Amino acid sequence: MSCFETYFVEPSPNHHRRSELTSKATHGRIAVFYQKLSKRGAKAIGTADGITACQMDIKVDGLSYDVLAKALEQARQGRLYILDKIHETIPEPREDYKDFVPRIEQIKIPKDFIGAVIGKGGEVIQKIQAETNTIINIEEEGEFGIVDVASQNKDDIAAALKWIKDICTVPEVGDVFDAKVVSIVEFGAFMEFLPGKEGLMHISEYEWGHPETLEGLIHVGDEFQVKVIAFDEKNGKIKLSRKALLPKPEGYVEEKPNRGPRREGGDRGRDRGPRREGNGGGERRSGGNGSGRRR
Repeated sequence: MSCFETYFVEPSPNHHRRSELTSKATHGRIAVFYQKLSKRGAKAIGTADGITACQMDIKVDGLSYDVLAKALEQARQGRLYILDKIHETIPEPREDYKDFVPRIEQIKIPKDFIGAVIGKGGEVIQKIQAETNTIINIEEEGEFGIVDVASQNKDDIAAALKWIKDICTVPEVGDVFDAKVVSIVEFGAFMEFLPGKEGLMHISEYEWGHPETLEGLIHVGDEFQVKVIAFDEKNGKIKLSRKALLPKPEGYVEEKPNRGPRREGGDRGRDRGPRREGNGGGERRSGGNGSGRRR
């Protein structure tokens, strides 16, 4: 709701008359200041529906009803005129400030993640501030960290907030992330999907089918979406999949890995040569207790 504020006075005939008219806009409100050397003055604030507040300074014994009524009517007409001009320019308040307006935004993060956001020796928070052109302040209150992010524009604050929220994110099975290839190994690729968080995409999880190698398919620095499919029960490492986000080809049949022909009897099928007599080359003599010794 817009408000209009007007100062009205009844000038004193014994004083030199001097007037000054100034206007300014603050948070959707217009204030018009009308000042004169006078023995009395009043202010009326209101909207198109009526007066919401008034104040009067008076240095004489009284004020006639006719003067007060006339002044309030003048204030009403002036208020409605200014409000009409405002509505012609901006009929309703904006949902947000313009992108280049300086601002401060605040979020809460779990207390346990304050250290991760700050980093060793402040390394992480300094990097966020440098790359997003923001100023970040963190205060610990109870079980939370209160994070204030200030910047000259909206986009920089959004980038810093996303960075901080990503650090505080705890991945779960089924979550999908934009990930970057950090390194490629024989059995797959390690992917960074959140700041400081990596997972393994096995070679079999790159696409439908069984590529023999990822060489030529991906490169360090490539970015694509992956899905968290499991956590390793032994070490807690995160398993990622690109294949889980791709449509399964029509008529696709999962092939079992080829392990080669199975050898009959394992090592027992190998020719070990002629068997030596005497159970190992020594003559065994039976004793009275059933034991024996070699010589």
